[in-house]
Amino acid sequence: MNILVVLTSHDQLGNTGKKTGFWLEEFAAPYYVFEDAGVAMTLASPKGGQPPLDPRSDDPDAQTDATRRFRQDPQAQAALANTERLATLSSVDYDAVFYPGGHGPLWDLADDAHSIGLIEAFHASGKPVAAVCHAPAVLRHAKAPDGAPLVRDKPVTGFANSEEAAVGLTDVVPFLVEDMLKKNGGRYSKGPDWQSHVVVAGTLITGQNPASSEAAANALLAKLGVG
Repeated sequence: MNILVVLTSHDQLGNTGKKTGFWLEEFAAPYYVFEDAGVAMTLASPKGGQPPLDPRSDDPDAQTDATRRFRQDPQAQAALANTERLATLSSVDYDAVFYPGGHGPLWDLADDAHSIGLIEAFHASGKPVAAVCHAPAVLRHAKAPDGAPLVRDKPVTGFANSEEAAVGLTDVVPFLVEDMLKKNGGRYSKGPDWQSHVVVAGTLITGQNPASSEAAANALLAKLGVG
């Protein structure tokens, strides 16, 4: 069993002059869900190497047991610092794919041809695709085998418009995850802001926000029959 974990390589928060990237908790929590279940992982990003960390996700009030564990885990830090280049990978070598969020994916992975191709290949072969928080952005241009948007008529979730407004970035992001999923025909639902909400639609698993990352990872393992 090998899960492909795909992170962003984008580190600029629009034209604000501020940094963004992946959200630490949304990587760390799934990482340890998979590791503790004995599942192998391959970490990848569009550019390879060290993905950029959203500095806000390193703030004291954003820490969780998983992020604290990561900070004490040199092996996990080394794996993260040496991600594979996404374009070199094929879906045939993996059992599922998981996308952690952070604002970075809105700018790169949402439009990355290699990522889109991987998602479509995983989905077409019946392998689970999971994405949490802003990472459902990666589904923006993904198509089902019949050419329709992959999310059309499927129950989905992702970072809510109300949550984006709460962090003050509605006018900074290139698009809103909730709006995009609805525009593509997804049957969007949300739970209360900042509370765990995960939606499973066949082999497609989406989580609403950082609080959903561990539950989304567990849903992925359940879909793989692990645990």
